[in-house]
Amino acid sequence: MNSEVKIDVKGRKSVVNTCTEPCAIEKGMRLIGGKWKGSLIYHLKDGPVRFNDLARLLGGASKKMIDQRLKELEAEDMVVRKVISDRPIAVSYELTEFGRSALKILDDLRVWSEQHRIELRK
Repeated sequence: MNSEVKIDVKGRKSVVNTCTEPCAIEKGMRLIGGKWKGSLIYHLKDGPVRFNDLARLLGGASKKMIDQRLKELEAEDMVVRKVISDRPIAVSYELTEFGRSALKILDDLRVWSEQHRIELRK
């Protein structure tokens, strides 16, 4: 449903057909827009990656943060966790088909960010 602004005869504005829940863009951003989630998905694009390798690829993220985000992505059916060995524990993560479906969006975002030289402000 699209909301629109109506103006009455006295020039007063009112919004009709307002959203009662998050729109599709907001829902998608909540799923893949969390800190480090997009980067994790993108680093899994070529196949399974072990946890410690992901930690090295995301140098600015703590292992605790990476673990939390991977658990969220697993709960959202975006990634699958596979135990490689029990002693010492070694796990890898791999995108599900649903997770792979986000790669085009993330690659478009990467290109847009590079083209416009997007910098983080502190």
